[in-house]
Amino acid sequence: MPTETQDALAIGQQLADFCNQGKNLDAINALYADNIISVEAIDSGSADMPQTMTGIDAIRNKNKWWSENHEVHSGEVKGPFPHGDRFILIFKYDVTPKCGPTAGNRMQMVEAGLFTADNGKITKEEFFYHMGG
Repeated sequence: MPTETQDALAIGQQLADFCNQGKNLDAINALYADNIISVEAIDSGSADMPQTMTGIDAIRNKNKWWSENHEVHSGEVKGPFPHGDRFILIFKYDVTPKCGPTAGNRMQMVEAGLFTADNGKITKEEFFYHMGG
């Protein structure tokens, strides 16, 4: 029977592999629990994109919004870095937003994601990044 760290490592590696192949929705469908909780670092101020979302459908919709509103030139995921039932992935993206105050301005993003795994599924994701100058 695998330990929590081995389980988190395996799930984290699968998530990194999916993301590095640009298959983020496939990752959600395969690895996320139905009652997943997602927490962004910053509150968008939008009722459609709250800082905390719960449920697989909300996360699928967030992923759909991201892909429809950003041109992704490249992306890379590093990790996983496991610890007990959690793991961290580092995401690096080169994107051009299609809407909002930065629309049309190509930018590089780096964020860390802290994921919690239970019974072979991701039950929580928390993102860490800085949007200031």
